[in-house]
This record gives sequence, C-alpha cells and structure tokens, in this order.
Amino acid sequence: MARLTRSQAQLLLHNKFVVILGDSIQRTVYKDLVLFLQTDHCLTNAQLRSKGDESFAGDVLVEGGKMSNGTEYREARQFHGPAHLLRFYFITRVYSAYMESVLADFQAELQPDILIVNSCVWDISRYGSNAIWEYRQNLRRFFSRLNEVLLPECLVIWNMAMPLGDKLKGGFLIPELQHLDATLRCDVIEANFYSAVLADAHGFDVLDLHYRFRFQLQHRAQDGIHWNHLVHRCITRMLLLHIADAWGVALSDGPLHVGPVPCARDVNRLRGFEAQFGRPVDAHWGPAGNDLVMRHRQTRNWILAPYGRPCYRPGPC
Repeated sequence: MARLTRSQAQLLLHNKFVVILGDSIQRTVYKDLVLFLQTDHCLTNAQLRSKGDESFAGDVLVEGGKMSNGTEYREARQFHGPAHLLRFYFITRVYSAYMESVLADFQAELQPDILIVNSCVWDISRYGSNAIWEYRQNLRRFFSRLNEVLLPECLVIWNMAMPLGDKLKGGFLIPELQHLDATLRCDVIEANFYSAVLADAHGFDVLDLHYRFRFQLQHRAQDGIHWNHLVHRCITRMLLLHIADAWGVALSDGPLHVGPVPCARDVNRLRGFEAQFGRPVDAHWGPAGNDLVMRHRQTRNWILAPYGRPCYRPGPC
C-alpha cells in the first residue's frame, strides 16, 4: 500500500468536516485519525482500550461516556483543530431514534464533507432472534435517509466489519449471548455482503476491511474483536488514500519517511526537486505548491476537489 505522510493528510482534510459513526472499532478509527493529523506516533495499548475519556489528543467528550455494555451506551466526541473538524458518534444500531437525532444535527448544523460509517456486530447480536432480518431493513432505511439528508457533495464511505475470532470475550458480547461466538463470525460475512451491495446500490463507497485483513489475524487482540495499533494506522492510510482517489487528487511522490528529519538520500532527492522547479522544497513533500496534483479524470463528476489545478512549469507560477 502507498505511504502517506502526516502533512499530506493535513492538507487533504484541510477545512473539512469528517464524521465517523460506529462501534468501538470505528471509535479507534477516529482516534487514530485524530492522532495522525497531529503526530507520527501510533496509539498506545491504553488508548486502544479506553472509552469515554473526557479528552483524547485534544478532543472533547460531547455526550455520554458513562461506562456500560448495554445497547443504550452513548459516546459523542469532537476534535476541533486549527483547520480540521472531526466528530465521532458511538452507535449500536445502524438506524434508530438516536440515529435520527444524529441526522437532525447534520440538518440543523454543519453538513459533513466526509461520512465514514459502519454498524454490524451489535446489530446482529444484541437485538433478539430477528436481529439479522431487522438489520437488513434498518440498512435500507439508513441509506435512504442519508440520501435525503446529506448534500450530494458529501463522500460517504461504508466500512465493512472486520473479521471476528473463533472465540469472543468481553465488550458487546455479554455472558447471556456467549453461545453466539460459534456462528457470529459467519453472520458478519453474510451481513458484510448484504450491506456492501446495498451501500453500492445507493451510490456510496465501500471499503472492504474484512477482505483486507483476513490474513492479518496475528494483529487481532486476544478478545477476538479488536485490533492493534498497526492495523489501525493501516486503516487510516487506506481511508485517506481512498478519499484522495474519490476526489481525484493524486498525492505527490515526496520522500517517504517517519519523523521530522529526512535521511540523506531524501535530502538529495529534495535538492533535485529544487533544481527542477527552481524553488524551495518542504522536507516532507515535493515541490512547494505542487504537493497534490489534480487528476485529469474525475471519478465523481459532481464533486469538486478543494484544490486548484497546479502549475507544471518550473519556477513561480
């Protein structure tokens, strides 16, 4: 997978409102994205496990956070940086009265530029014997409501649920439902297929995380549900690269390294860029002002990427 620097991520999401909806996996997706916009460090084990924190990496707990494993658990978080706005809502069902309140927030306040969402495991395990059938109906209602509420410029990405282990413990799977761990991983595969087809039918993007990490099970936590920091940083990069592709933005081939100081080979590469373009070059990017190059072919005609087409001539444009 292509590398992506923090500076590229900052510019890609500059002045963008990103909303993430989902369970504890999506909460960690939110956390890693917040962290990646500020530092090159990955999440620690404590940060991976924590929930309901009053503050994480400069964000604030807006709602809920009271410890509970029930379906009524609520947690809304928001990170407001100098040029970035990210918000997370914890949901246990893809469509509900609470989801309607979230959609009402979008209608009454700022509309998101990017909506990243998944809801699956809670839906098909915690809502009775008809949970899978109700999940299908709720997916239809949810996707239809998104089309009604969101602006057509909003990029909606449906994250497919991650692979579950043979034995599950803790989290959403309360002792009364422990018998489900024998079949739940197969139910998730079926639910993933249905939700992905339905999301695509409504014109939304689908990111198949289940397929991507099906052979990376050594990075899954011992509870059979959650994943380590390496996987979540990989998910963050996958999402950002997908967003860049959806907006028709090509990331420049700048030096690929971690940390503020480039290696000698990268410094020489940068000097070559300087000679070619006749202007200073940032250590993390390529030629100044030519970091993100608009593609000639737009994958979405109705979306205008927030960057002007750069000048390709050497020297100042």
